[in-house]
Amino acid sequence: MMKNIRRTQSLVRLGIVLAILVLLNFVSVRLFDRIDMTRSGLFTLADASKRLMQTLDDKVTVKAYFTEDLPAPYNSHRRMLLDQLNEYRAYAKGNFQFEFIDPSGEEGEREAQQQGIAPVQVQVVKEDKFEVKRAYMGMVFLYEDRKEVIPVIQNTGTLEYEISSTVHRLTNRTRHRIGFLSGSGSPGLEELSRAQELLRKQYDLVPVDVAKGAAVPPDIGVLFVIAPTSPLPEPVKFQIDQYLMRGGKVAFLLNRVEANLQNQYGRALELNLDDMLQQYGLRINPDLVRDLQCASVTIVQQQYGFNIQSQVPFPYLPLVNTFSEGNMMVKDLQNLVMFFASSIDTVGVGTRGLRAEILARSSKQSGRQTGMFIFDPLRQYTREEFTESSIPLGAVVEGSFTSLYEGKPAPVDTTPGATPPPAAPATRSPETRVVLLGDGDFARDQFMGGSRDNMTLFANMVDYLMDDTGLITIRTKEATLPPLEQLEDGTKKMIKYANLALPPLLVLGYGALRWRMRKARKKALEVQ
Repeated sequence: MMKNIRRTQSLVRLGIVLAILVLLNFVSVRLFDRIDMTRSGLFTLADASKRLMQTLDDKVTVKAYFTEDLPAPYNSHRRMLLDQLNEYRAYAKGNFQFEFIDPSGEEGEREAQQQGIAPVQVQVVKEDKFEVKRAYMGMVFLYEDRKEVIPVIQNTGTLEYEISSTVHRLTNRTRHRIGFLSGSGSPGLEELSRAQELLRKQYDLVPVDVAKGAAVPPDIGVLFVIAPTSPLPEPVKFQIDQYLMRGGKVAFLLNRVEANLQNQYGRALELNLDDMLQQYGLRINPDLVRDLQCASVTIVQQQYGFNIQSQVPFPYLPLVNTFSEGNMMVKDLQNLVMFFASSIDTVGVGTRGLRAEILARSSKQSGRQTGMFIFDPLRQYTREEFTESSIPLGAVVEGSFTSLYEGKPAPVDTTPGATPPPAAPATRSPETRVVLLGDGDFARDQFMGGSRDNMTLFANMVDYLMDDTGLITIRTKEATLPPLEQLEDGTKKMIKYANLALPPLLVLGYGALRWRMRKARKKALEVQ
């Protein structure tokens, strides 16, 4: 009798466990969540990606051409892509579908290549030998009659940005134009090739020439004024001002001091922009910021008849990691390398009814150089030269701006054939934005080096000024190592000696404790 009862109880328990497992499986298919311990939510879809999926008005189909049985680390790429696509599908309410296709065989490879997916070469170990294998790791996105292709997935850290930006581009039929002011020594677009490569999928980048009284085209969403080396003529300033008065957004990326490291010399530039910036609540100072937290330069020295290359920290290349935590342009950046940057100020913002926010600052151990600018990478600096803290290096001002030319006659371009200025120029702008950065070179190809955050800031600046802040939160999610905090010399010595002395002391302390315990136990036995 008891045996039958126990058997019945066991069967009931087993049935309950199975029912719970089936229920959990049913619920997990429809409701899911994950715990993401990364600082930037690297393994969780950003809110912008979720909103993008929820606003799809027609079906997006993804064909992932992925060769099966790839070796590490490429096999993990496939798993991560599958997880990512499943999350997108869960938020799309049926408007996001995908399939994985193994392009094996001649026909499969032909289909992948016709779709724009090119093969890549990967190394595999087979029978204790290295072999080269052709592999496909790309995606095709289809929406209505349009198609976008990601030829190869190289970095899973930027996978969400690649997918979301592709879907955004595919479903958005309007392309905005980003203008770059030409003339006055400003670099051409050929010196911003990396910026073009990153931004041209979303925007059209075009030069803007306002010579001969030409206005900034009305379809320009953002106007960049980058690193002019000679004074801007008044008619050019007038066209920039009127563009802002019409609601345009302007970014001034300026070099106030022209520095040449090879010649070890610098000189202050006269750009004829001080009155304009002051009218907009901003100022760039004729100085150079030096910072103990800095990047290094490569120098060549002769020793014993040989040329020896060495890396030397150079304080005039500040390594910036103090950013505004509330601004989308910079809040998730880690390391921004600036090149001979000048300090900036937000002057008179309150009296003009504007709002200012400092975007980037120097470290707690920084200073400024004014007057003569002479550089020596091998110079030994003293602590007294780094007594300032958190010097502003970039800012954004928002609000309704007043024209620099309010109550003044509009400047006339006297060049033959120039268009005369309007009879009644605008004097007040709608709500708009102006950005000022005390470095005009941080996004140029020859200065950028391997700094990913420099390029990210430039792209974020474009999105922010275009009011397209959703992609910013996704772009900055790639895992990066945070910079080490700079410590005082005394703190470094204390940590060093503590690391040397503490482990032996802990071992000795543990040994003494064990000895005392054994001695006490032995004495207790003798008493018994």
